[in-house]
Amino acid sequence: METRDLLFGLNEVEGIGWKSIDRIRQSGLLTKDVFSCTGEDWERAGISTKMSARLVAVFNEAWIIKRRSLMEESGVAMVTIVDENYPVQLKETPQPPWVLYYRGSLELASRPSVAMVGTRVPTAYGRKVGEMLAEQLSAAGLTVVSGLARGIDSVCHEAALAGAGRTIAVVATGLERVYPPENRELERQIARVGLVLSEYPIGTPSHPGLFPQRNRIIAGLSLGTVVVEADIRSGSLITADAALESGRDVFAVPGPLTSPKSRGALELIKQGAKLVTEASDIVEEYLSYLPAKGSAESPARGFETDSGDVRIEKKLTSEELHLYHILHQGPFTLDELLAATRWDFGHLHSVLLSLIIKKAVTQLPGAIYKVI
Repeated sequence: METRDLLFGLNEVEGIGWKSIDRIRQSGLLTKDVFSCTGEDWERAGISTKMSARLVAVFNEAWIIKRRSLMEESGVAMVTIVDENYPVQLKETPQPPWVLYYRGSLELASRPSVAMVGTRVPTAYGRKVGEMLAEQLSAAGLTVVSGLARGIDSVCHEAALAGAGRTIAVVATGLERVYPPENRELERQIARVGLVLSEYPIGTPSHPGLFPQRNRIIAGLSLGTVVVEADIRSGSLITADAALESGRDVFAVPGPLTSPKSRGALELIKQGAKLVTEASDIVEEYLSYLPAKGSAESPARGFETDSGDVRIEKKLTSEELHLYHILHQGPFTLDELLAATRWDFGHLHSVLLSLIIKKAVTQLPGAIYKVI
């Protein structure tokens, strides 16, 4: 088996974490003879007696193949740190995941990205600012990275879906378990046109201790982290710390001095984070990462001026916008749209009709639909 398969297998063993795999790699045990290792061999590599016994019991070629099949049957793919398509930005952080499980377009993880994080219970101000910034950053071509949590995370994901940059959700569970449950449909949308990532194997449930670890990936994928709205003990500040540890930028949105939800962001500004009042405060830092406007690689939507797509999108409801983005990938038959949206026929037909009336979509012969 190749090194990538062995790393995947180790990552799948319950109780084996990042540090254990690091010790095993440094010990030189990841060779063609690894399956013949005894408990004493594992212990000499720095693995506890209990975990060494578990490795002897389950870590073999047949078990790895079985775990790989289970992952693939769940519609999940994986990339390891030794693979060429592993995200470069993340590899340059102090503790990059050995394995990433994903749904969607992994290529997004190699594009210029900005993390957006904040409180799970935002104010109306926080929601409005998060939505505005995420939409404009994505329109400028920057991918918005967040954690699929309630509140600011969800607001930013939803707003970013409309832009050229798209969005990446980094979760703290196995990819077949959506947390929180009410974000199941949002997760499906992101997997369809963006990217959903986790370092945790299929079957991993939600646990409070996993979220801080998840935050380092959010920061590590990104050129900088924007704290939209957060109190002084918010987990968002853990993400900001991870960004600083990786040598990345930290931005913060100022809020009312009297609002507890603004204290974390205000404290970051006092400590030197760049104050953000508009998206251009962030975009100007990363212009060298973005294609010049008008070039072949330029994002489909401009940052300062509205293209035809943006003008159309401003007329659409959230459901119409979701369907419009799906159709941007190419013509779809009615059956393909039913599978992609998981809507019932009557609802899909109603939204399609509305898009046709608004001159956003046209119907071709054979019940095939495409954007105009």
